[in-house]
Amino acid sequence: MDNQIETALCCSDSISQTSVTISVFSDEILLNILRFIPSHDLMLSVSQVCRKLQTLCLDKSLRAHVHLQKEYTANDDAVKQLLKNLSGDIQTLNLSGCYWLSGSIVDQVTRCKALVSLDLSGCRLTSVRLSHLLTSLRSLRSLALDVGPGFDLHQLSAEGKSALARLQELKQTLLTPSYGVVPCCSALRRLHLYLEASEGSREAGGCTQLMVGQSSVPHYQNLHWFSARLAPGEVNRTLLALYLTVFSMRVPEGLTGLLLFVPGPAPPRPVAMTALMESMVGNTVSALQLPRTWLDGAILGRVLAHGCPSYLNVSRCSSPGFNPLHVLLSAGRDLKLLKSLNLRGCGRGPLAESCGKGEEEMDAESVKALTECCPHLIHLNLSATHYHHALPAGQDGHLCGALGCLNALCSLALPVCALAQSPPAPVNIQDSNTDHSSRSLLLGLKKSSRIGVPTYRPATEVNVGQGEERQDRGLCIQPLLQGCPHLVELELIGAGFSSAMPRNEPAIRKDPAACPWSYNVGDGELAALGGMKFLRKLTLAHLPGVLKGTGLIELVQGCKDLCSLSLANLGSLKTMNYTQALLEALSYCTQLRDLRLEQPYFNANAAFFEALSQCHQLRRLCLVSRHGTFQPAAVAAFMQSCTDVIMCHMFMGGTLVACKTLQKTLLDSFSISRPALSVVIYPLLHEDLAHVIRGMPLCHLDEITLFKSRVAEEPMKQ
Repeated sequence: MDNQIETALCCSDSISQTSVTISVFSDEILLNILRFIPSHDLMLSVSQVCRKLQTLCLDKSLRAHVHLQKEYTANDDAVKQLLKNLSGDIQTLNLSGCYWLSGSIVDQVTRCKALVSLDLSGCRLTSVRLSHLLTSLRSLRSLALDVGPGFDLHQLSAEGKSALARLQELKQTLLTPSYGVVPCCSALRRLHLYLEASEGSREAGGCTQLMVGQSSVPHYQNLHWFSARLAPGEVNRTLLALYLTVFSMRVPEGLTGLLLFVPGPAPPRPVAMTALMESMVGNTVSALQLPRTWLDGAILGRVLAHGCPSYLNVSRCSSPGFNPLHVLLSAGRDLKLLKSLNLRGCGRGPLAESCGKGEEEMDAESVKALTECCPHLIHLNLSATHYHHALPAGQDGHLCGALGCLNALCSLALPVCALAQSPPAPVNIQDSNTDHSSRSLLLGLKKSSRIGVPTYRPATEVNVGQGEERQDRGLCIQPLLQGCPHLVELELIGAGFSSAMPRNEPAIRKDPAACPWSYNVGDGELAALGGMKFLRKLTLAHLPGVLKGTGLIELVQGCKDLCSLSLANLGSLKTMNYTQALLEALSYCTQLRDLRLEQPYFNANAAFFEALSQCHQLRRLCLVSRHGTFQPAAVAAFMQSCTDVIMCHMFMGGTLVACKTLQKTLLDSFSISRPALSVVIYPLLHEDLAHVIRGMPLCHLDEITLFKSRVAEEPMKQ
């Protein structure tokens, strides 16, 4: 038999006639392949191909865990049929973010009697439907749901409340001031809260009603994890205070995870916080995040005294006399367990006025010590601060050299100025050899020169003799490229950058000044980033040193697996200089699924959408441009050619009538064929934009529409 195979392989005629079929693969290989196929396609399409695949699709490893999150092609009929076929085998069902599915889908979930974990975040769920669901699912131990206006806990049946009493994990997204189902969940070990109530809820006196009913909220003696992430707004801060008040009555003894994310000014530290921190002192804390005014050196030191957490988020917690990184390094503990660290906005003290009042500089020596103490860091955020390398390029001591020691690093966020290899060129230096009288005659007529921006030409335009000069531009980043081969997510965000896209407030109309050092980070550095061969997510924001964007072309040519790209305020903010380079770069983004582009005066014309049409994997698009323009016919043609695009959010210029007309045209044309289609087109500077934002699907709003640093923002999934 072996001789026959060898003879066949050596014979060219046999090779041309031999075809490899799926039957030659082992069951183990096929099962591993099938795990990457969406559940609804697997059960309704793949299983019909042949008898072998039909048998393999019955394997419990493929039927026990069904995840439909971001499976935008799954419509109501497909999901209903899927739940009907697999009802007896499903143990984990994730419908998170499936906002397009009808409420009747929840009725079909009642078939899945063996469900242990259910995620309905973003789905349409009423109190009555929830009651029927909980009555049927007696094995449920983990639940995620949204609580919207009109939710009434009293409509739950006795069986439903008993099911809630058996829950060990609960995730609630509160769209209105409410305790949701929390009062019934007395056995909880993990509680995750997402407070998304709008300011309009405040007028109804929702928080006041909760204050009256506080006595009905039980004490969570078994709680090991408590997290709360707030959307901006006073109503959400008040709601958090009410949840924390409960802990002042009786503090859980085994709390090991405490995560409180409060954007903007934090409310005064409640009395319950002191009791909560005291309860954690005797435990080995696994995750910690507190608002900046609630955390100080004493609290952090006491937590670290019992062991280093695997996740630590001290974003913006630096203050005079308190540097979280210094406290971490001086705690005298073994820091090898630390896997995710967020030091966003934490420096060693304010910089000179040239870099912005109140902004801080990164302590490079401390970061180097950190890399030595925490060799297993996977996620690290060092953005919203400055790093100015004082030594000449190529010498030891650069930040990238220290970060290159973190071989396990997967995601990293840095300030743009960290890649600058030289200080900004001095300005307003008078030449003693210049005649003052002649200079005064030309005052106001000379074209202002761009200071500190070196020129760059791509590889195809560089002569052989200029190779060394070209390589020097990316010299400082080379240790990072070589030392962190597994880096899949990178953020380069200019210190002080603020997106024009608001949340609950009007869009900003004036861009903040860039750090002078960041002008020395341009196309050469972007080209060097192309050495990150496994990069999948890239964010570039506030890089004033980018001239023509030619480095962006080499970047995407090297990063062939790039799935998510976010570009904001590159180069000049008065005119978009890198349009041609962007159009060429898009032709290489064959794996791109999410694109966010924020740039003043951007022209979304036919040429742009024609280039974007080459991104055949694109699913979500978000354009944000103050004074930007768009061509409705080009947008419609793009949506017609790219049939997989399910999100088109555009916040630019134009009249309200023009925006609404285009939005209606797209929805009328493509909603039937794309059930998950989300189209929002609105003037960026319109006063009602905040109201429009509240109506968007939260999954899109949080993941792509709103700009924010995402590295080390969430604990790693356990």
